[in-house]
Amino acid sequence: MPPSLPQQPAWVREFKAFIMRGNVIDLAVGIIIGAAFTAIVNSLVKDIFNPVLGLLMGGIDFSNVFIVLSGERMPTIEATREAGGSAIGIGLFINACINFVIVGFAIFWLIKVLSRFKAKEEAAAPPAPPRSEALLEEIRDLLKSRTS
Repeated sequence: MPPSLPQQPAWVREFKAFIMRGNVIDLAVGIIIGAAFTAIVNSLVKDIFNPVLGLLMGGIDFSNVFIVLSGERMPTIEATREAGGSAIGIGLFINACINFVIVGFAIFWLIKVLSRFKAKEEAAAPPAPPRSEALLEEIRDLLKSRTS
């Protein structure tokens, strides 16, 4: 007789059931797509918007706008921090704010478009009649078939 395997605790079975539910998997897919979207938005801000904004503002590179609190000021905030200095990254904060606005704007339009599609689907399908009405129609049809 082969040795029996130890029985799984109830919480393991519950966790398996939870993790395999559709909305958990949808959430995981959403997080992965969100991470990829974040990389695109970061590149859009860093490589397109900031150079244009910097040019319009007199050649300012936002990533290098910072205030040194202690230590020696270096050409970049990274170099200042690596040299042991402390700096407030105003430009990096501006970049993060621009990223947030772009992501928020994109999500706003995505939800707006999806809501429009959902509204069209709901308008296309007429609502089912109430249960009492359906029963009355069945009774009517039965009475018609008896009298004919």
